[in-house]
Amino acid sequence: MSGNIQLLNDTLAAAKAEGRAALIAYLPAGFPTVDGGIEAVKAALDGGADVVEVGLPHSDPVLDGPVIQTADDIALRGGVRIADVMRTVREAHAATGRPILVMTYWNPIDRYGVERFTAELAEAGGAGCILPDLPVQESALWREHADKHGLATVFVVAPSSKDERLAEITAVGSGFVYAASLMGVTGTRESVSSQAEDLVRRTRATTATPVCVGLGVSTPAQAAEVAGFADGVIVGSAFVKRMLDADDDTAAVEAVRTLAGELARGVRGQV
Repeated sequence: MSGNIQLLNDTLAAAKAEGRAALIAYLPAGFPTVDGGIEAVKAALDGGADVVEVGLPHSDPVLDGPVIQTADDIALRGGVRIADVMRTVREAHAATGRPILVMTYWNPIDRYGVERFTAELAEAGGAGCILPDLPVQESALWREHADKHGLATVFVVAPSSKDERLAEITAVGSGFVYAASLMGVTGTRESVSSQAEDLVRRTRATTATPVCVGLGVSTPAQAAEVAGFADGVIVGSAFVKRMLDADDDTAAVEAVRTLAGELARGVRGQV
């Protein structure tokens, strides 16, 4: 069975055709429970997100800030497994028909097996993977299997990336380019980094692949600001924080739906 890279490409193209950036939500699998996480992903999409990244909880993250680490810890203590991540993708995609990616560090895939992981993600209806710590020069095996199974390979670029490095990354990535707006970890911030727009400009000079910005976006106004220069706006910690602050699982899901609606209006300039 082939994965849904084409659905991802079509979704991003449709947002561009509407004259707006796409809204991409991040939510970790297994948080607050596996079932609760599935409902949260569906709520994000129902509320207005175009795409969802499902995080594979990791005990030793390099990109995730304290809010997402807290959620990951809850998921890991709850016993979340890769099978639960695949189930989250499968059920959320089946319910919504929207593109869903997995965001994961390389070690879990390496241990699980690249062929097994890509085959199962495609079978679940996944659109691809975001791999923040996989060096491009060591990615051939992954890309071979991802291409075979119709999955996007999304690499992360940062303000520190030199132009030559950006070209090297964008030459082999697919789906979209994840532009980290600052040097640091995920989390809500008072303002969007001024480095983000320059990074998008430099990345676009190397590729026609959409460039989506994450790290630090948490409010509709910030979403609107980033939507002014990027093809997509990625929001994670703000969703997770609202879930952590909710009184119960039902309220957490509704908080996700509400924030997705607010941010969807932001990317449309309706703030």
